[in-house]
Amino acid sequence: MDVSLTMWVVTVVGLCALIAVDFFIGRKPHEVSTKEAGIWTVVWIVLAVLFGLGLLVWGDARASGEFFAGYITEKSLSVDNLFVFVLIMGKFAVPAIYQQRVLMVGVLIALVLRAIFIAAGAAVIENFSWVFYIFGAFLIWTAWKLIQEARAEEEDEEYEESKLIKAIENRFPVADRYHGTKLVIRENGRRLLTPMLIVMLAIGTTDVLFALDSIPAIFGLTQDPYIVFTANAFALMGLRQLYFLIGGLLKKLVHLSYGLSIILGFIGVKLVLHALHESGVDVPEISIPVSLGVICGVLIITTITSLRAAKKLDEAEKSGSSS
Repeated sequence: MDVSLTMWVVTVVGLCALIAVDFFIGRKPHEVSTKEAGIWTVVWIVLAVLFGLGLLVWGDARASGEFFAGYITEKSLSVDNLFVFVLIMGKFAVPAIYQQRVLMVGVLIALVLRAIFIAAGAAVIENFSWVFYIFGAFLIWTAWKLIQEARAEEEDEEYEESKLIKAIENRFPVADRYHGTKLVIRENGRRLLTPMLIVMLAIGTTDVLFALDSIPAIFGLTQDPYIVFTANAFALMGLRQLYFLIGGLLKKLVHLSYGLSIILGFIGVKLVLHALHESGVDVPEISIPVSLGVICGVLIITTITSLRAAKKLDEAEKSGSSS
């Protein structure tokens, strides 16, 4: 898709305006209700759909299909990332009224990091087509790793602080309680970091790991930097509201990791086939409609099986407690 510099500027300005609106909505610390989260989740999804339809009207069907395939994949990976956000919030005992601020900063960090990774990935792909082999192998390995993690029966999942976070906590004094949304305070003549800053750093460092999975995945669906960037941006928009909307539902999506492993493995194979094709080997390539169908089909099936499995588990627990 041929995108002019003007279109890039208009898109970035438009996204910045949406981010500003999102910031204005959540600038005052408050506990987000299910109704508020639901309304804004629908708003962000509708905006993404309208953008995808706009690509169909002013671009072409391929660009629109690539956007929707990338958006759905990135949104699904973002939902999986919410599991880690829940663990981080619990680990640092973030008060409910401040959680939306933490998530907002986390989304902003993720947008910046992904923009950098997308630019780097596009430059590498432009000059070295063999990188598709690396991306494909990485996604297949990630898919296998997800299956292994899903099969590991860990009833009490806990967030383990990274070496960076531990080093910061050991090097700098940290206050023993939250001070609103302040990141640094002065107490008894000493400058202290607040738990709020530590939580934001924890979210930011995990965003780096998330980008390592998501960027190769979407480059397996499209090599257009404009579509890669916009699909990522719209997938992250509304992630904060989605956290509060499906926070309780996350525990019921017990098969989501299996579904994501299938999707990542599928895209990994797609990348390897594309790399072979670029190298002159006569192999079939997987089309965008097929990719979109596989991604949607896997997500629908895993969601249904997850909810059924969660329902059976709840019924078994109720029957066990009543006996």
